[in-house]
Amino acid sequence: MSKIMEWVNKRFPLDKVWKEHMAEYYAPKNFNIFYYAGSLLILMIVLQLISGFLLMAHYDPTAHGAFASIQTIMYDVSSGWFIRYMHVDGVSLIFVLLYVHMLRGLLYGSYRNPRELVWIIGYMIYIMMVGEAFFGYVLPFSNLSYWAGVVITSIIRAVPFAGAYIEVLVRGGEGLGTSTLGRFLALHTVLWFDIILLLIFFHIVALHKVGSNNPDGIEIKLNKGLNGHPLDGIPFQPYYSVKDIFGVGVWLMIFAAIIFYDPTMHGVFLEPTMFAPANALRSLPDVTPPWYLAPFYAMLRAFSNKYLGIAVMVLAILLPFFLPWLDQNPVKSSRYRPVYRVMIILLVATFATLAWVGEQPPLPKYHLIEVVGALLYLGFFLLLPVISKFEPTRPVPERVTQ
Repeated sequence: MSKIMEWVNKRFPLDKVWKEHMAEYYAPKNFNIFYYAGSLLILMIVLQLISGFLLMAHYDPTAHGAFASIQTIMYDVSSGWFIRYMHVDGVSLIFVLLYVHMLRGLLYGSYRNPRELVWIIGYMIYIMMVGEAFFGYVLPFSNLSYWAGVVITSIIRAVPFAGAYIEVLVRGGEGLGTSTLGRFLALHTVLWFDIILLLIFFHIVALHKVGSNNPDGIEIKLNKGLNGHPLDGIPFQPYYSVKDIFGVGVWLMIFAAIIFYDPTMHGVFLEPTMFAPANALRSLPDVTPPWYLAPFYAMLRAFSNKYLGIAVMVLAILLPFFLPWLDQNPVKSSRYRPVYRVMIILLVATFATLAWVGEQPPLPKYHLIEVVGALLYLGFFLLLPVISKFEPTRPVPERVTQ
């Protein structure tokens, strides 16, 4: 085995990659449960790749055959139901992990210097995941996915001058049909997914260049021992790799329990109208997006003016890109910033409320909640530059705490 490894290392820097990114990559010793999300996301993306490949073997990307092929997968293909639920439930669980991952970044200031690029690339992955999920949402060509595709693609018409042309280009015609499914399948399985994989690679490389953050927001590279290793760090291999394996085991048990006992999660992961075929002549009383996109949909319909609603939604999506420069406080972690911690709690509560409202029918009784929620969400980012300059902070320790 040693001779084989020696032969490989002469032709490929395998030993260098192993040392830099595993054995000699020192991570802070005070990681907590939030840090499982990163490794679990990689696991879920691999499972999505495998299950998606198996689904494609039986999928028919035509307007008349798409929904029927899904039924064939569910009822006629051996273990087809399991593969489909793995793929469908996997999407929702990926977004659960994404939101936990981003929340951890907000709590501990993982977007601050020197990790601005890590945050930007990571948020780009999130945006690409939203697009990937939307393309996959339309592919079953159920009645809900059909009308969701009509509603979302119609937003493109708001683009000045070329909106109508881009809308027809995306759909492959005036309405959704076989051309649309062909385009979305290509984007979902090839172009979009390849870009996501490339961004994940860049995200990991950028992270390992500057090092991982920790709950205290302290740079462990500033305190090194005589051997040149951080005093508050431990090698990723074997300590955190073994810990991640344990986390993977627990997560797979949760994933399996969802698939076997409640794969639709009472209509949250898979809506009842996804079990009816697409019908252009039978519109739904209310077309709502999946729960993970519902907050932005709630902000979109919070304003009666269509263009104002689209502007608010776009602004809500773009603002997190600038978070590294919006936060002006020298202290990174919310552990030592009580005002900032309250702001994050309010942001999370607002986002969860918008997700719930976005799943409800567009009734007048929800309008005030949508407007207030949109203003609170935008207010977090727009007021952060001012509040972060004057908020009181607690003393930050010189070394990381347990």
